[in-house]
Amino acid sequence: MRNSMIIASALAAAIALPTLAKAGPAPVPAGASDKCYGIAKAAKNDCQTATHSCAGTASKDGQADSWIYVPAGTCAKIVGGSLKS
Repeated sequence: MRNSMIIASALAAAIALPTLAKAGPAPVPAGASDKCYGIAKAAKNDCQTATHSCAGTASKDGQADSWIYVPAGTCAKIVGGSLKS
């Protein structure tokens, strides 16, 4: 009985694998976010960087190492936005 369950599970996985491979990338889960660098307004960054220690302490607009959270996948669509500092 146990062997037949293992064989059935393996067969089901083998059948499902090609379908999963064709599905493409997984959708972004609701609420997922990215750190987007270079777009924060002065004093509106979300957290510490190499040049300051806390949220809300960016000294100028667009500071390259300051970041804010944005919905996943949108940083690349924002002029000046980058996923790396």
